[in-house]
Amino acid sequence: MPANISSRLLYAFVALAELKHFTRAAERCNTSQSALSVMIQKLEAQVGTRLFERDTRKVALTPEGELFLEAARSLIAEIESAFENMADYVARRRGRVSIAALPSLAATVLPKVIAEYRRRHPGVAVSLHDALSDQCLSLLRAGNADLALTAAGPKVAEFDSRTLLSDPFYVVCRRDHPLARKKAVKPAELAGQEIVHLAKSSSVRQHVDVLLGDANALDSGFDVEHLATAAGLVKEGLGVCLVPELTLYQFRQLDLVAIPLKSNHKRPILLVKRKDQSLSLAAQAMLELIEAWGQTPDGV
Repeated sequence: MPANISSRLLYAFVALAELKHFTRAAERCNTSQSALSVMIQKLEAQVGTRLFERDTRKVALTPEGELFLEAARSLIAEIESAFENMADYVARRRGRVSIAALPSLAATVLPKVIAEYRRRHPGVAVSLHDALSDQCLSLLRAGNADLALTAAGPKVAEFDSRTLLSDPFYVVCRRDHPLARKKAVKPAELAGQEIVHLAKSSSVRQHVDVLLGDANALDSGFDVEHLATAAGLVKEGLGVCLVPELTLYQFRQLDLVAIPLKSNHKRPILLVKRKDQSLSLAAQAMLELIEAWGQTPDGV
C-alpha cells in the first residue's frame, strides 16, 4: 500500500530523533508540542510500527526508528536537492538550450547573441547546430533543438513561427566589373549577366529565381552548395552572384564588391519553435534575447 507521508512529518521525525525532546523539537519545527505529538503518531501509523520509546523522562528511537532515521534523512536530502535544483532552473542558473540556425546566421549574428546569453546565464549550457532550412526543422521536430532560425517555406506551417527580420539581397561581383561602379542595381540591369547560382535546394536560390524573373540573365552553369565556392567563382570572373545581406561575410575576404539590389523582395528570417511543447525557462530566455537582437540587429 503506497505511503502517504508528507515532508512535514519527516522533518518532525528527524527533529525529535536528533533532539530527543518534544518541546525543543516542536520549536525547531515551529509548531506546538501537542501538534508534534500528533504528527509522530500519524507517521507511526503510516509506517506500521512504533518509532520512539517515550515516557515522562526520555525519548529514544526504537530499532525500527533507527532504521527509518537513515531513510528519512535521505528523503529530506532528496527533497531539498530537488527544490534547490528547481530554484536554479527558475533563476536560469542551470539548464540547457539548443538552437538550430542557417549557416549564415550561425556564423555571424548568433555567436554574439550566445556570448551575451552566457554572460547573463553562465550556468546554462548552449548548443548550436548550423544547418540548412529543412535540417533545422528536422532538428526541431525531433526535439534536438528548442529554437530554429531559418527561412520561410511550406514545412514551417507545422510550427509556431514569427518573422524575426527581412534580409535584403545584393549583387556580388569583381571590383573591375561594370556593375561595381553602381550604388544600386535593378534586376533588369542583370540582363546578359552570367549568374553563379546556389543550389536549387537552398532557400536563397528560391528567392533569386523570383528576383531575376524576366531579367533575361544568363546561367553561368554553376549551381553550388557553398557560399565560399560561389565567392571563388565570382572572384575568377566566372559570373556575378545574388545573395542576402547576412551572407556577405563570405565574400568580403576576397575583395569583391557587394551592391544593393533595388527590390522590395527580401528573404524573411523566421524564429521557429514547436507548437506542441512549451519552452523551458532557459530556452525562453534565449528566445527573448534573439527577439531583442531582431529588433536592434546592431546590438543585443
